[in-house]
Amino acid sequence: MILLILAFLGGVLTILSPCILPVLPFVFARADRPFARNGLPMLIGMALTFALVATLAAVGGGWAVHANQIGRYVALIVLAVLGVTLLSSHVAEWASRPFVTLGNRLSEHSDAKPDSPWSAAGLGVATGLLWAPCAGPILGLLLTGAALKGASVQTTLLLLTYAMGAAVSLALALVVGGKVFSAMKRSLGAGEWIRRALGALVLCGVAVIALGVDTGLLTRVSLASTSGIEQKLIDAVRPASVNAAPAPKAGEALPVEGEFPSLAGATQWFNSAPLSPESLRGKVVLVDFWTYSCINCIRSLPYVNAWAQKYRDRGLVVIGVHSPEFAFEKDPANVAKAVKDFGITYPVAMDNDYAIWQGFNNEYWPAHYFIDTKGQIRAHHFGEGDYAGSEDTIRRMLSDAGYKNLPGGYVQPDASGAEAASSSDMTRSPETYVGYARGENFAGGQIAHDESWHYNAPATLLINQWAFDGHWTVGEQRATLDAPNGGIVYRFRGRDLHLVLGPGKDGKPIRFRVTLDGKAPGADHGADTDADGNGTITGQRLYQLVRQAHGTGERVFEITFLDPDVRAYAFTFG
Repeated sequence: MILLILAFLGGVLTILSPCILPVLPFVFARADRPFARNGLPMLIGMALTFALVATLAAVGGGWAVHANQIGRYVALIVLAVLGVTLLSSHVAEWASRPFVTLGNRLSEHSDAKPDSPWSAAGLGVATGLLWAPCAGPILGLLLTGAALKGASVQTTLLLLTYAMGAAVSLALALVVGGKVFSAMKRSLGAGEWIRRALGALVLCGVAVIALGVDTGLLTRVSLASTSGIEQKLIDAVRPASVNAAPAPKAGEALPVEGEFPSLAGATQWFNSAPLSPESLRGKVVLVDFWTYSCINCIRSLPYVNAWAQKYRDRGLVVIGVHSPEFAFEKDPANVAKAVKDFGITYPVAMDNDYAIWQGFNNEYWPAHYFIDTKGQIRAHHFGEGDYAGSEDTIRRMLSDAGYKNLPGGYVQPDASGAEAASSSDMTRSPETYVGYARGENFAGGQIAHDESWHYNAPATLLINQWAFDGHWTVGEQRATLDAPNGGIVYRFRGRDLHLVLGPGKDGKPIRFRVTLDGKAPGADHGADTDADGNGTITGQRLYQLVRQAHGTGERVFEITFLDPDVRAYAFTFG
C-alpha cells in the first residue's frame, strides 16, 4: 500500500515539472465545458493510455517503443487539428460533421455532439501518448524495476496509480481553469478570443513536442526543479539501501531470513556441474550476485575470490550468480572470458532469465547471501564495503557448523586497476547510461531514437553533463558510432572514470584516444589507456580510462574513436 501511495504522490508532483507545460494546453482546451462530460473522460483516457504504453515500453521490448513513436505522430496530428478548430469556428464546424454523423448513427439521441464523453476520452488517449516521455525520476524507477522483473499486475497497478496522481493534479487545475475562463467570458465577453488563444496554445504545444523540446530541455529543467522533493519519494519507493543485516546482540543466534531458493533456473554453469540447495546441505554457502561489467561487482570480486580460497577446505562453498544487466552479458562466451580474466575458480551460475535473482527477491549488484548448513539464509550484505564484517559472518557460521581451526586474520587482496577499492569522494559523478532508455544529463540536444544522427558537442558542459560528437545511432541500452572520429564528452568528478564498451558485430578491434581538459592524461591515465591516452577495444566489457593520480577533482573527459562501429553503454566512477 505504501508503494501505491508514494507512486500516487509522485504523479501529483508531475504538474510542478516544467516538462508538463506542452501537455497543459490540451487539458485546458475544454476547461470551459462541463467537467463530468469532458474533463473527467479525457483525464481517465489519458491515465489509462499512459499506464498501458508505459507498461509495454517496460516489458515489451523495442517494438513497443516504435509503436509508441507512431502513436505520438498520430496524436500530434489529432491535436494539431484540435488547435486549428479552436482557432477557426468554420474549420470546427467542418471537422465536426463526420463525428456528429457517426454519433447519430451510434446513438438513439439526435443531439449527439463532437464534445461527447467519448470524444473527450479520445483526446485523453492522444494526450497520454504524448505525456509518457515527460515523466520524472519516480517513473524511471518504476520502469527500471518492471524491465528487470518482467510483466506483473503490480507493475501496471503502480504505473496506473502514478498516472492517476498526475490526473488528479491536472483535474484540480482544470476545475480552477474552467472557473477562470467562465469569469473572463462573463466580464469581458471574450469567449471567441479565449477560444482562439487556447487554439494557439495547443498548436504551440504540438510544435514543442514535435521538436522534441518536451523530452530534451524541459525534461532536464524538470529533473533539476523537482529533484529535491522527488528524491525523497524515490528513497521511500526504492528498497532501503541496507548494507548488511542487523548484527545480533552478543550471544544471540543469527536470524533466519528465509530458505535457500532453487538454483534450477540457471541457464549454464561454469567451474562446476549444476548445483542445488539439497546437494549443498552440510556446507556454509555464500551466494554472490554479480554481473561482469558492473564496477561495484568488480571491486568486490577480489574479496569474494579470497574468501573462496581461504575457507574452501573449512566448509565454505561460494557460488557466483551472474545476472546480466546488458544484453551482451548474456553471451556465455563473454561470461566465460570474464570468469577467466577475474581468476574466478568457484562455481558460477548464469542467470540469464533472472530466475535465481527473483527466487532471492534480490534488488542489488553486488549482493551477498550467507546460508547455513541447513539451507537457511542467515545474513546478507548489499553493495561494496564492510568486508571485515562479511568475513566475520562467514567465520561465525562455519564455527556454528562445527568447523574448527579456521585460518585467522582478514583477507587483504592486492587489487589493482578497476578492481581496486573506490575513492571516498561522495560527490563523484553518478552512474550514467548512454542508451536513451535510462540516459540522463545529456547536453547535446535531442536524442534521435534508433536512427543515425549527427551530434555536435557543446563548447562548455556543466558538472555531470555529457554529449555525443559525430554520427551516432542511439538505442535503448547503447549508442553505436556510425562513422570514424566520433566521440563522447563528459564533465565529471571522481578519481576513476570507467566506460562499458564493445566492438561491433565483426569483433574487429577499435582504436580510441582519451584526453583530459584537452590534453593527454599523462599520469592520470587508466588501466586501459597509456599516458598519451591511446587504447584499443577488443571485447565487450568495462574499460578503466582515467585514474587520477592526485585527488578526485573536476575534469573534462573526451574519448575519440578512430574506427566506427563502437558500442558504448554506461559510465561509472570511483
